Amino acid sequence: SLASLNPSFVMPGEMGGFDAVAVQKHPEVEEVNHVHHAGNSSGIVDGAAAVLLGSKKAGKSMGLKPRARIRAFANIGSEPVLMLTGPVDVTEKLLKRAKMKQSDIDLFELNEAFASVVLRYMQAFDIPHDQINVNGGAIAMGHPLGATGAIILGTVLDELERRDLNTALVTLCIGAGMGTATIIERV
Repeated sequence: SLASLNPSFVMPGEMGGFDAVAVQKHPEVEEVNHVHHAGNSSGIVDGAAAVLLGSKKAGKSMGLKPRARIRAFANIGSEPVLMLTGPVDVTEKLLKRAKMKQSDIDLFELNEAFASVVLRYMQAFDIPHDQINVNGGAIAMGHPLGATGAIILGTVLDELERRDLNTALVTLCIGAGMGTATIIERV
């Protein structure tokens, strides 16, 4: 029976490794009444997407018409224990790199691994609901690990075309505190 199997993990902080270091650095984590549960977390689902990247010259030689161009992108490493803030940090870096303001962005698409990620992002940038994850996020549609970036890029590009808008910013947090973001513009 399953009850006879030895667990392959231990309580956080009981052994060395990432959890023990995290608890030492942020002891308050053990005291927090955690808010993530199945109702406000994305489901892990199957999914696939493809993004074709190339130069203008390569596209012309193959008879392809581009839908958008990458204006700028950025990656960061943020606090691993508080990793869900990565999209905020990387967006600040990206807007600076692109020499753009938040008001230059028509739509935002943020991977909604947990509801708190989007709520924190909206709070940090004062983004209205009608500009972010306008078709619902990963809680509604699922989180296909490994395909998420391509899927949210395609989702927001489709929405830019549908609404006849021009510019979008896509971003997501990644385990161990990384964040990535890209600004696209329709062509």
